Amino acid sequence: MSSCCGTDNHDHGKPRADWLLRGTLTIIVAAMAVHLLHLDLPYATEFSHAVAKMLSVMWWGIAGGIVAVGLMTRVPREYFNVLLGRGDTFGGLLRAAAAGVLLDLCSHGILMVGAKLYERGASLAQVMTFLIASPWNSFSLTLILIALVGLPWTLVFIAGSVAVALLTGLAYIALVKRGVLPANPHTAEMPDNFDIRADARARLKNFKLSGTFVKDVIRDGFTEGRSVMRWLFFGLILAALIHAFVSTETLTQYFGPSILGLFLTLVATTVIEVCSEGSTPVGAELINRAGAPGNGFVFLMAGVSTDYTEMLVLRETTKSWKIALSLPLLTVPQILILGYILNNV
Repeated sequence: MSSCCGTDNHDHGKPRADWLLRGTLTIIVAAMAVHLLHLDLPYATEFSHAVAKMLSVMWWGIAGGIVAVGLMTRVPREYFNVLLGRGDTFGGLLRAAAAGVLLDLCSHGILMVGAKLYERGASLAQVMTFLIASPWNSFSLTLILIALVGLPWTLVFIAGSVAVALLTGLAYIALVKRGVLPANPHTAEMPDNFDIRADARARLKNFKLSGTFVKDVIRDGFTEGRSVMRWLFFGLILAALIHAFVSTETLTQYFGPSILGLFLTLVATTVIEVCSEGSTPVGAELINRAGAPGNGFVFLMAGVSTDYTEMLVLRETTKSWKIALSLPLLTVPQILILGYILNNV
């Protein structure tokens, strides 16, 4: 039986090679070599520049995700239950949405954290709420969006994304209760009389920051996040191909504030996998140049809901195609309705 990390043992006890991770890394390294050496090769040059451009905005999110996951492996499972609250309540969804909005990572780093939250026992509804609320709502990207489109539209977009996240979270609670979707098998019961403050004080009393601790955090973060990174790199390669050979200007000129423009935006954001740093300027262009704030909202939100990398990671994490495919089925109709309303305000 194959494992999500591709490290199953064969009869001789040898770890199984992760060929997808190796293959994607090889392609990315080769592309970076072409870019750094300024080689002029047919087609490869454009592709290598696109890879380099995407890595320049993705690297900190991936690095931050590795560190966050490495630290999370050292946090007891009970802490997540206390901090996120009950996974089948609206209060628990509010906490998950707040965490998604405030955590300052791009969509690629968020995926790693979301996968780890699931492994540490957060409910399916909370993980989905967290993922939907988070990708472009990090503090730094919010400041960028304010600069690009102004504070009023930024606040409207944040409110819209949180509303979609919470409504979708409520839908997941109902679907899990009815048995339509499987519950998180990693969820654990809280021990009686658990005091998170007392436990944290006791643990921190003997904690000492050292080089060994930092090294172990990075090592564990990379090991734990490897199954996510293979799909991130795969998605990066596909997105770089599109970036290299499909002009953004050509696409955006067709996206006016109409029903057709709204659906063309949905198609474009589905086909083009753009990191949150890249989607924010494009979304702003749709507002400022195309005069279509609803299209900008759809581009920012549906890009996450229809992200093939995210769906592949969800499949790897939950072992369920039903859960992975439920993300666009539940969110895209809400996003399109809000986009239509924003275009006609």
